[in-house]
Amino acid sequence: MKVFKFGGASVNSAEAVRNMAQIVQSHLETDPLVVVVSAMGKTTNLLEKLVPGVSPDDEATALRQQLADYHHEIATSLIPNGTGIAEKVDALLRKLDERRASLLPSPEAYNFNYDQVVSYGELLSTTIIAEYLNDLGINTLWVDARKLVKTDHHYREGIVKWELTRAACRALMADSMTYSVVLTQGFIGGTADGNTTTLGREGSDYSAAILAHCLEAESMTIWKDVPGFLNADPKFFSDTVKISQIPYNEAIELAYYGASVIHPKTVKPIQNKGIPLYIRSFITPQSEGSSIGNYHTISPETPLYIFKNNQILLSILPKDFSFIAEENLQVIFGLLNELGIRVNLMQNSALSFSICIDNNPQRTGLLIEQLQHSFHVRYNENLQLITIRYYTQEVIDRIVAGRPVLLEQRSRSTEQLIVPQG
Repeated sequence: MKVFKFGGASVNSAEAVRNMAQIVQSHLETDPLVVVVSAMGKTTNLLEKLVPGVSPDDEATALRQQLADYHHEIATSLIPNGTGIAEKVDALLRKLDERRASLLPSPEAYNFNYDQVVSYGELLSTTIIAEYLNDLGINTLWVDARKLVKTDHHYREGIVKWELTRAACRALMADSMTYSVVLTQGFIGGTADGNTTTLGREGSDYSAAILAHCLEAESMTIWKDVPGFLNADPKFFSDTVKISQIPYNEAIELAYYGASVIHPKTVKPIQNKGIPLYIRSFITPQSEGSSIGNYHTISPETPLYIFKNNQILLSILPKDFSFIAEENLQVIFGLLNELGIRVNLMQNSALSFSICIDNNPQRTGLLIEQLQHSFHVRYNENLQLITIRYYTQEVIDRIVAGRPVLLEQRSRSTEQLIVPQG
């Protein structure tokens, strides 16, 4: 069995869905192909604005209509005379309306409300695609990921309950052997008591890795709009280099530092089972792409660049006569955990502790407010975190380009710098 994952860009139009279907069709074998699909295009961004309390009523009404028009246009383009596909889209939109109406907007309930609303992007995309694949004659089983990927109650960052998920996957396999394709959603899961959860923004890669692990798949493939794993973002670099082979541990490091080609949690589940991960282009599906697996070294070995914009650097100092020691760090990390804030870089001295984090207006403001009860807090905004693997001083100087360096960390293979955002 193989697992394929298609992201939003690969299914953002009727033409894109047709291309995805051709890729699937060309890889059908004796065993079912498990296909994990994200929401179409920028649907998740739109649904985020439909979470109760986020948008005024008139704006929410317009967004709801935009959501319906977009999905109906794709559905009717794929199956022009298909009334069933339109009815299924309308049924899901009605369920979304009912779910939104049942939710009470409040800051405390935001994460829960978010998951109940935003999850409809994946439900809509997979419903349309399942209908289209079956219309093509590809025997496809639509599976609700909320009954497959079981999580705890950490809304927006669901933690997988592996034993329950493995049991659900075993049951799935028993029911799916007569199908050519098993189609399910990325990003979403469900609790034991039936509530919807999500696995973190851009979490569809992780969904595919969870299923590959639990199904003991032969391989996992992520289909992207790039030719493979590149050493830099082609939006900013014209001379990118494709990395052909990447060891599991190297891929984990790169994802942790912010490489956008894979979700940070993706690699570990497949590494634990020795499952190779391929990154291939849905634009040129005949090309080989990149592979992540049990390799000794990265090939070719070349500098790799990762840029994270919209960063904020916090310097935290005790108000009393204490040092930055274990008891103070315990308070700081407790707040970070409570607010669900991931630290991108940290550095401490006797008298201060500095952290670089994504500048999320809601969470960052609350963090600073809470920290100021016990600490002095200084901060710099509009920063860029640069990570360079396999650096040279010449490379560092070229990338920094004379900007002041606010904080720097260096190991034998990795250089990280925080500079004003250019």
